[in-house]
Amino acid sequence: MINEQAARSFRRLALITVCAVYFLILVGGIVRGSGAGMGCPDWPTCFGRWVPPTEESQLPTDYHQRYAVGYENTQFNPVKTWTEYLNRLTGATIGLLIILTAWKSRVYIKTDKAVFYLAVSVVFLVSFQGWLGATVVASNLKPLTITLHMLLALFIVALLIYIVARSQKTLIKPLDVNALPKSFGKVLKIALAMTLLQVMMGTQVREAVDFIANEHGYIDRQYWRDDFPVIFYVHRSFSSLILFTNAWLVWKLYTHVDRSTPAVKAGLLLMGLIVTAILAGITMDRLGMPPAAQPVHLLMADLIFGVQFFIAIYLFYADKNQSLEINL
Repeated sequence: MINEQAARSFRRLALITVCAVYFLILVGGIVRGSGAGMGCPDWPTCFGRWVPPTEESQLPTDYHQRYAVGYENTQFNPVKTWTEYLNRLTGATIGLLIILTAWKSRVYIKTDKAVFYLAVSVVFLVSFQGWLGATVVASNLKPLTITLHMLLALFIVALLIYIVARSQKTLIKPLDVNALPKSFGKVLKIALAMTLLQVMMGTQVREAVDFIANEHGYIDRQYWRDDFPVIFYVHRSFSSLILFTNAWLVWKLYTHVDRSTPAVKAGLLLMGLIVTAILAGITMDRLGMPPAAQPVHLLMADLIFGVQFFIAIYLFYADKNQSLEINL
């Protein structure tokens, strides 16, 4: 028999951890969008200090040579330095939350060992994510390593969402979703695949933007669009397909499932996220790549995948007949 109070405590902490990881993704987007990725040229310290400097006089006189990768021809910028450092502090805090989540998951060792083992595996994934973050700095923000860093964060979030859903599958099971069309599961899988494809295309656009931004010295943002690659226009057009596909899914949830259930509420949230992502994309396209729009666009894309994945897991554990094809 499971300790219900301990189980609720675990689920609450796991949900907080999921939100914290999304917050880290937002902060990471701000770092990348503002060009603050090399604000701290070394890792885990920042200019060899555990507390970053606030003015250039606090740095060694030869810091341009000592930190040539990133600072050879660049002056010290305290705003960028502290932006990157706060990103690191956020990551460290989330690491502690992940460890605590794994510790609390031991309540499921006797009833569902998978919850415990998956929670422990997240600890190792986050450790690898930390190493990858150090690699990002060491590579002077090489685009491929940045993309891998982001995709791993997305995978960690999905795993945490699965752990939370699995830990309360007995609560989800009684919910009836049999009124949904037989094709709903297939369309949902397609929507998930489309989102992943869109994220991959978005990372390619982001890499191109990083190169263009560097060429323009991170100024004259209104002219960046002139150099956008073809993949940008594919990425932009593909958003329409994603919108209509998910609109169909949400409409079917809204009209065939009890509207008080988390699945329907998640569906409505999903549409809000998609519309916000599209508006952020339009803002970047038409208003000269404003820095604030970039992290919002990235966060919305990651949230869209997370909510879609939650709906899929929810329906997988809900009471359904064999015709609703949602298998994991």
